[in-house]
Amino acid sequence: MAITPQRPKGPPLNALRAFEAAARLGGFAPAAEELGVTPGAISQHIKTLEDWAGTPLFTRRSQGVRLTRAGTDLLPGLTFAFDQLGDAVRHLRSTRPQPVVQVAALPSVAQLWLSPRLPALRAVLPGVVLSVTALERPPNLTRELFDLSVFLRPPAEVPSGIVLAPDSIFPVCAPALAAGLRSPADLAHVPLLHDETWGEDWSHWARAAGVRLPNVTDGPRFSLYALALDAARQGAGVLMGHACLVADALARGDLVCPFPGDTATGLALVLDRPSASGTDDRLAPLIAALAHPLP
Repeated sequence: MAITPQRPKGPPLNALRAFEAAARLGGFAPAAEELGVTPGAISQHIKTLEDWAGTPLFTRRSQGVRLTRAGTDLLPGLTFAFDQLGDAVRHLRSTRPQPVVQVAALPSVAQLWLSPRLPALRAVLPGVVLSVTALERPPNLTRELFDLSVFLRPPAEVPSGIVLAPDSIFPVCAPALAAGLRSPADLAHVPLLHDETWGEDWSHWARAAGVRLPNVTDGPRFSLYALALDAARQGAGVLMGHACLVADALARGDLVCPFPGDTATGLALVLDRPSASGTDDRLAPLIAALAHPLP
């Protein structure tokens, strides 16, 4: 009688992925955000892996989690393996008969900076499907199937990135509202519009400009910068403009800058791409078009 012995089973792939993300990012919450699950799911996956291995991989503390020696030893091999898997999947996708280019961008960048450039991007990539995904945080381009990302972020975070424009901020508003603003101190008497992504913009600008604004934290708040920009166009108040995001509105005259000067934020509009070989040649025309200013 033929006997088929039961073969040893390895740990679930999702458990390995959850551990690697949590160990690399330093916690269950950031791992959950990267993988699109809950912190509870990450915790359960890691417990499954620890039960399978028979050893703890994290030390749980009230202040957070810390890798054990076993977890520290395991991390480099898994990181390398998942990086290689990401490269392999990216290569597989490149064999599609119709090429696809996936771009990730901050929502405000996608709406206000990238959208006007899409016709030019399609022109330099005829026959290519160009898709844009708005994300609040830059994706892990080694793992996720994005070909490019465009975010406002510190350039030092992306040593291999291309700085498309430095970021600076300055007040902007509708022309009719600007007519009543003689000096920055007048901002104390008008509504200040706030974007939740950059909640400290007004305070940062006021300190740099040496202006005391008792209403610096008051005023309408918006979860999307594009909505705040529309409110500013409609005369609802003064918005702290990010240079690359308000450039088109300023050029059209929808908004004006009532006072001279701007304040650097330490951020920049940065274009990033995966480090895998073979992507730069295919994307070179797209990268060049993104780096070129609009006519």
